[in-house]
Amino acid sequence: MSNAQKIFVSSAIALGSLGLAYVPLLGANQSIVVVSGSELQEPLAILETRFEQQHPGIDLDLKFQGSQDIVNNYIDQKNSFVPTVVIPANGEVLNDLRDRWQAQNTVDIEPFYESPQPVAKTLLVAVSWNERSQKLFPSGEFDWAQLEDALNKGNWSDIGGDASWGSFDFVTTDPTRSNSGQLALGLWAQAETNSRSIEQVNFSSADVQTLFGLVKRSVYQPPRSTDVLLQEFIARGSSDADIAMVYESIALYRWSQSQVNQTEPYQVLYPSPTVETVSTAAIVRRDVSRNQANAGRIFVEFLTEPEQQSVFVQYGFRPVTSEIALDSVSDSPWSESIPGVQMAPTFDVVKAPERAVTEEVIRQWQRAN
Repeated sequence: MSNAQKIFVSSAIALGSLGLAYVPLLGANQSIVVVSGSELQEPLAILETRFEQQHPGIDLDLKFQGSQDIVNNYIDQKNSFVPTVVIPANGEVLNDLRDRWQAQNTVDIEPFYESPQPVAKTLLVAVSWNERSQKLFPSGEFDWAQLEDALNKGNWSDIGGDASWGSFDFVTTDPTRSNSGQLALGLWAQAETNSRSIEQVNFSSADVQTLFGLVKRSVYQPPRSTDVLLQEFIARGSSDADIAMVYESIALYRWSQSQVNQTEPYQVLYPSPTVETVSTAAIVRRDVSRNQANAGRIFVEFLTEPEQQSVFVQYGFRPVTSEIALDSVSDSPWSESIPGVQMAPTFDVVKAPERAVTEEVIRQWQRAN
């Protein structure tokens, strides 16, 4: 055996002893499909280039869908591609995927190669045009009851606003397809019933059914995803919508666009309580080879590294690691003094509700009229 061969064999043994057997073999290029919620589209586009430069043997193919669509399309095999990694906006959605997967398979096999990993965090917030927000919430604090009253009255002239503003228009995403719409309705139902938590809400109560019916009649063709909603909100301005429920991350990231497109930018308002939603990555098992899964693992670990967490912060997210402070990241919307934004929340923040709760939200929304 030549010296070069001995060196190669020794290196291979060393790599194996260090637990690096998951790294794809040199020369064995892997292509993996990553399906993410649309809220991550902008940062992942940046990180795709960086990742492929650092890992030239792995090619990423990014796809973007609403969080509920990620689960539905995967379980029902409606995609024209085979996902390797899925990253919905809410880790609880992956419990739905697991339950439906296990219901379809007689053999007790986990749908994921390993435990899902959090990659970025954000909160549910409202955005509203400054002048209209002041009329809707005179105290400066978001209030579900005042929002409901405005929907019931329907016109700004009846709310105390300028009659030239016309009808009062609220927008949220389609709760059958998007996580933010589910969370918004859950929090609203909690406030409507004076419940201590979303889990304790009786969604079949007359009050909740009346509320869902009011919202469903008021929201015309709700968008499929949160980022699509906010882009439309900015482009159309106050003539089309007065207030919208979105994620804090995209509200911060797209705030500068509202400065350019409209006469005044929107401001951010926090419901109390609001929900923390955690974008969570899972390496799925169906039709995914071990080498593809290994490549997916490398990508997920890459996303949790401090350098990549800083990129998420630049796009308005909160990091999943305590190593990154929001005010330590340059070129971040957290330093833009956006009206209403709070780095350290003074309001109540709760975890996303269990999947059974959001399923009930979807069920009652579908029944509402």
